[in-house]
Amino acid sequence: MRKSKTHKSISKRIKVTARGKLKRRRPGASHLKSVKSPKRIRRFRKDADFPKAFAKQARKMLGI
Repeated sequence: MRKSKTHKSISKRIKVTARGKLKRRRPGASHLKSVKSPKRIRRFRKDADFPKAFAKQARKMLGI
């Protein structure tokens, strides 16, 4: 069986915490901020937990 390679686009977008959880940035934070409310913009600053439905696939792509 050949060695599995890391999916590079996923590895750039996802960070693995010390306890093994996956974290991601929230989408929509980079432009058109004048339309969005300040509360919504503040929420973009925090990293979000990765959706559990996709976490298994993402771990496989990362080689974890």
